[in-house]
Amino acid sequence: MSALPPFELVAGVDEAGRGPLAGPVFVAAVILDPSRPRIRGLADSKALSAKQREKLDLKIRERALAFSVIEIGVDEIDRINILQASLLGMSRALAALSPCAHRALIDGNQLPRELPCPARAIVDGDALEPAISAASILAKVARDRLMTTLDAAHPGYGFARHKGYGTPEHLAALDRMGPCVLHRRSFMPVKQMQLVLA
Repeated sequence: MSALPPFELVAGVDEAGRGPLAGPVFVAAVILDPSRPRIRGLADSKALSAKQREKLDLKIRERALAFSVIEIGVDEIDRINILQASLLGMSRALAALSPCAHRALIDGNQLPRELPCPARAIVDGDALEPAISAASILAKVARDRLMTTLDAAHPGYGFARHKGYGTPEHLAALDRMGPCVLHRRSFMPVKQMQLVLA
C-alpha cells in the first residue's frame, strides 16, 4: 500500500491571450512546491513588467513541483469560441500535470465541465493566489515569446509589440493589409474586414 503524500497538491490555472484579435490562447497550470520557500514577487502577470515576468518564469520552472503550458490555436478558437477554447485549455493543462493535482484553483468565474480533479473558480485569482499568479506568468511569457517569433513570419502587423491585441497600430495594419492566418476570423473587427473584402 503506497503512502499518502505529505501535503495536498493544489494547482493554479490561468490563461493568457483571451482578448487579442490574433494568435493562440495559452493556458498554464502550476503546482508550487509546499516544501520550498515561496517564490517572491508572484503577482498577476499584467501587473508585472516583461523583465519581471521573464525572471519569475525561470524561477517558477526551476522550483515548481509541476507545471504545464498548453496552446489552443486560432482554428480551434474560431470553431468553438474563445471562452470554450480557454476552458478546454484549462482541462488539458490540468490533465498534463505530473504529479496530478488533488484540487485546482482556476482564475475567473467559470469552470470547465471535465476536469481531472475538484476545482474552484476565483475571480481575480491571479492577484490573490500564488499558484494562479505563477500560471498567469507562465502562460503570458510563453504567448508573448511566440507572438514575437511569429512577427518575423508575418511582418507589417507589429505582433512583437502588441502581441495581437487590438491596438491602433494593429487595427491600422489590419485595415491596410487585411487579415493573415494568425487572425481570429470570429473576432470583430477581423470578421468585419472579411465582409468588406468578400
